[in-house]
Amino acid sequence: MITHPRTEELVQAVALWIDQIRPSLDPRSAFLARVAVNVLSVVERELTQGPAAEARAVQAMTGLLGHAKGEGGDFETLNAELCARIHAGDLTVDTPGLLEALGAMARDQLAIDQPKYRPEVG
Repeated sequence: MITHPRTEELVQAVALWIDQIRPSLDPRSAFLARVAVNVLSVVERELTQGPAAEARAVQAMTGLLGHAKGEGGDFETLNAELCARIHAGDLTVDTPGLLEALGAMARDQLAIDQPKYRPEVG
């Protein structure tokens, strides 16, 4: 049976290669190589963590918006509706579960975009 590397494995391989050649590059190219490695790391996390984070967000938004499970649309549709209802004032900080859901979605996105970020807890 022929198996192919998974997409995230290919991304890792390119990032490792860039890191290997980076010390031999001039300072500007080395900096740009580091930026490229960081971008590839975000892509890898998006591939591995993104689907579960999106599923959790869809579940949370479906409940907040009062849709039946499986109804209301995909992430983009639900997100647009959520934003519109917040903008219109239909959902506020007093809406049960809203702040918790928004916080969970933000933490999921931060885990992908900036995994070393640790917000102050106070």
